[in-house]
Amino acid sequence: MDEVFSYIIGLGASVMMPIIFTILGIALGIKPGKALHAGLYVGVGFVGLSVVTALLTSSLGPALSKVVEIYNLKLSVFDMGWPAAASVAYNTAVGAFVIPVCVGVNILMLLTKTTRTVNIDLWNYWHYAFIGAVVYFASGSLFYGFFAAVVCFIITLVMADVTAPSFQKFYDKMDGISIPQPFCQGFVPFAVVINKLLDKIPGFNKLDIDAQGLKNKFGILGEPLVLGVIVGLSIGALARYELPALLGLGVKMGAVMELIPRITRLFIDGLMPISDATKQMIAKRFGKDVKLNIGMSPALVIGHPTTLVVSLLLIPVVLFISVVLPGNEFLPLASLAGMFYLFPVVLPITKGNVVRTFCVGLVALVAGLYFVTNLAAPFTMATKDVYAATGDSAVLIPEGFQGGALDFASSLMSWTIYHLTHSLGLIGSIVLGAFTLLIMWFNRKKIINSQSNNK
Repeated sequence: MDEVFSYIIGLGASVMMPIIFTILGIALGIKPGKALHAGLYVGVGFVGLSVVTALLTSSLGPALSKVVEIYNLKLSVFDMGWPAAASVAYNTAVGAFVIPVCVGVNILMLLTKTTRTVNIDLWNYWHYAFIGAVVYFASGSLFYGFFAAVVCFIITLVMADVTAPSFQKFYDKMDGISIPQPFCQGFVPFAVVINKLLDKIPGFNKLDIDAQGLKNKFGILGEPLVLGVIVGLSIGALARYELPALLGLGVKMGAVMELIPRITRLFIDGLMPISDATKQMIAKRFGKDVKLNIGMSPALVIGHPTTLVVSLLLIPVVLFISVVLPGNEFLPLASLAGMFYLFPVVLPITKGNVVRTFCVGLVALVAGLYFVTNLAAPFTMATKDVYAATGDSAVLIPEGFQGGALDFASSLMSWTIYHLTHSLGLIGSIVLGAFTLLIMWFNRKKIINSQSNNK
């Protein structure tokens, strides 16, 4: 089983998504040629996004490492990035079975009407395996590990249902799509609370600056392309780059900001035929009162201008804060490329307001730094066991450091589930289980009422 799913994951989203979407399209009644065309668009989108992300990492990484070296910004928790976290997640007993177990749970929840989301984002299942693996290695209990992973999966599906209406309303052409990724959904509580608090501050309730407003206010300086160049030049200057390298970093950062939204349009082109066919099939077979959402990767919408601008501005800010923050031991470097994925379900709450989104991101990441620091010990334990078993150099932690990753380890969801299942043991697990059943019940009640109202 481990070899089968490792092979599937190893193919990558760019290979498997065209296959999945072609099969899904044909099953929904789309002509094979059109279904294949839609699948290939999604696959090309993932290829393009991985190329741009690699450009960002390869350009920004050395510059930030140089800044760390020059100014001696060293902390005790080493940033391993999401690939190492995913490797740790999948190379465990929990990770080996997380896909079939979670797919089974998803089907059961659909049958019992406790979710409307069909989660086909298989590559992000490593998030559920990650929290399960950390709990497993910390507690020594495989039961607690699977319990943590399944609970995380269920809570994420319910959250995906709750945020789907605002998500689909805010983003263009996303009808029938939800985001069942726990890293994204873990920041929703921050967004809701901070957005409410900002409403109570005089002036903030009237401050409405979206990406277009930023462009109107600052002209060319407010465009993501130019902001990317400026931030790249600034980081290059801090790294004491010579002029050619300095200018090169600026242009590359600008290119990343310009290319990401162009690439994400490919996802929409591929999704539209599948989304339309899904709605027609469900309406025909189950009636118009039944509505299901396809759970997809947040990569679909990270090209939104507000996401790009806020992520870009937060990179140097978070780097600085991590050094001066009392009690923090985590210095984010390899994980910074994943910052774009913090905002897909935050933007519908802040209405794309750049200032509000920045405030949400800043508070969430400050808390996230502490979460990563707090989870460093169990994460390091899991990493060392995986390295001993597999010899995978991607999970090797430098001598004298602990390991961490901003991706999902910084999420409120992972931190809460870990401490309830491991730190509080049986009592915490009972509380977590009761909470999970309660939100499933509320979600079922909401789905049934919605179907009754649509009849």
